[in-house]
Amino acid sequence: MPPDTPAIAFEQAAEHGRICSVAARGQRDLQERVAAYRDLFPDPPVDATMLSALALSTAFIAPWCSASDLRTANRTSLWVTAEDWRIDSVAASLAEATATATACLSVAAGATPADGDELARFLADIRDDLAVTPLFARLGHLWQDELRRMLDAELQEWQWKAARNADPADLPSPGDYLANAAGYGATWVNISHWIATSAVDTEDQLVALVTASQEVEKVLRLVNDLASYDRDVKAGDLNILMLGIDEDEVRQQVAALIERCDTLLDRLTDTCAQQVGYLRRVLGFTTGFYHGTDFWGPR
Repeated sequence: MPPDTPAIAFEQAAEHGRICSVAARGQRDLQERVAAYRDLFPDPPVDATMLSALALSTAFIAPWCSASDLRTANRTSLWVTAEDWRIDSVAASLAEATATATACLSVAAGATPADGDELARFLADIRDDLAVTPLFARLGHLWQDELRRMLDAELQEWQWKAARNADPADLPSPGDYLANAAGYGATWVNISHWIATSAVDTEDQLVALVTASQEVEKVLRLVNDLASYDRDVKAGDLNILMLGIDEDEVRQQVAALIERCDTLLDRLTDTCAQQVGYLRRVLGFTTGFYHGTDFWGPR
């Protein structure tokens, strides 16, 4: 391949610089959120590197967006981190984990957070930002539905881990584990972003995008597991590689799922071209990112 001309090289570098400037503004906002809700974010694993990686991911996945456009995507991603930590690492019983999920769902539906519940208060801030957007009155129920789906998946994983702790042979099947990928949180973040940026015209468009996003999320679950296996073993978390299949089989699953995602996304290109591009970039960026690291710092 011939080298780029100086003009092309300049334009490409300038565009990368612009995207990184959007990410820098996003990281500063995330740092302010962490400072505002300090008890939600232990350091590690929520360190400055993680916040930078999160902000860079959204900026490169949606390079047509401004820092303001990406604020909801960044903040919901950060909230998922806090929620995952609360249920996965803090909750000492299923009752405690369920109470956290119930409180969050109540706030998502409009309730006032209980005094001292910073996780619910952060969610209420996100809800209130979304509530003033043009689409929320019509499509906010889908946002709530996906939040419930994500939290149900988190509770399912909590129960699987508890069962394994009681009997190491008591593990979910690989198929059941992958079907529970909503706990990764990406689809809820995507719905939040699409509503915040008025990215769709109709409920049917959003439903179709959500269906595709749920398949994309399975790929993210698998490539994340490939990157985080050693950490998951140390932390006692579940991972697809603990369920009787090896890396080669997982990589084959990833390839098959990406092919399925491509088929679903091809069908949406005429009506949701930019959001199809967004989901393709989610796949590409995240797969590439997890080749070298993951978002969490050391635990």
